[in-house]
Amino acid sequence: MSSAAPSTQPSRLSRVITRLDWRSNIIYIAFVVVFLFFAIFLGNDGFLSANNMLNIVRQTATISIMAIAMTFVIAAAEIDLSVGSVAGLASVVTAMTTMQFGLVPGILAGLAAGAAIGAINGGLVALLRIPSFLVTLGMLGLAAGLAQWITASAPQPITDRLYVMIFGGSDFGPVPGLLVWTIVAVAVGWLVMNRTGFGRKVLATGGNPTAAAYTGINTARIKFTVLLISGIAAAVAGMLYAGRLESGRFQWGQGDELTVIAAVILGGTSLFGGRGAIIGTLFGSLFMGLINNGLILAGLDVAQQQVVRGAIIIAAVALSRKK
Repeated sequence: MSSAAPSTQPSRLSRVITRLDWRSNIIYIAFVVVFLFFAIFLGNDGFLSANNMLNIVRQTATISIMAIAMTFVIAAAEIDLSVGSVAGLASVVTAMTTMQFGLVPGILAGLAAGAAIGAINGGLVALLRIPSFLVTLGMLGLAAGLAQWITASAPQPITDRLYVMIFGGSDFGPVPGLLVWTIVAVAVGWLVMNRTGFGRKVLATGGNPTAAAYTGINTARIKFTVLLISGIAAAVAGMLYAGRLESGRFQWGQGDELTVIAAVILGGTSLFGGRGAIIGTLFGSLFMGLINNGLILAGLDVAQQQVVRGAIIIAAVALSRKK
């Protein structure tokens, strides 16, 4: 009579854990953990109040919009370091034009500023094949300097109430205007990335540009387009800065590029291209806002906040993987 051999089959739980692609879902895990941490230790300081939750959404709206566009850029294996400076430039161009010529010319001028810089970035990368890191690093300084130059470092006030209402300074009924902008950006980005041929071409270009070219994809056009979109999205973010703070300033957006890139990578988009996650990017942006909010409520000064944010960016790069 033989005895039953001990089972060597892994349990269902271990199989589930093994199959769980935790790297792709790290942002959701981190978001819940950090939220619970702040809720426990800062709940009495107002962290859980509805007003504070809405403030996190308001403060991350500009980052979210730039990050949605950056998801396409990074998924195409490129990068855009100029988005923060473009936001600052667009804010002052919009403010100055609105005060001189009215609402519609102001909006068009802000969008044109972002589109022009996005087209220059895209043209240099796609046509001259200059690495996007170098092109956009140079454009970062150029746009910031131009914004400071044309304003003589002075803030440009916006007194047009309709502009302030449209671009996030007011609420649409009970809903904050900046929340509406965020939802629209995420919805459009998700549909384009997951339900259109353009989204598939972006992923193919980032995954293997040689193979993509053999299938008939114009990879140069794809790279030009994603950088153009990034410039326009950065301009919209700058206009939202101007609407929320009722002025255009060259300082708006400075340093945002690092936060935007961290949000995208944390959200599951591969730093090496070929994979893009729009919803993950949204949670990445909210996660960065959550960190900022919690650190401020905890009483950390600006330098300490920068140290923590820098550590998060390093962790984001370490957790990204090549596909």
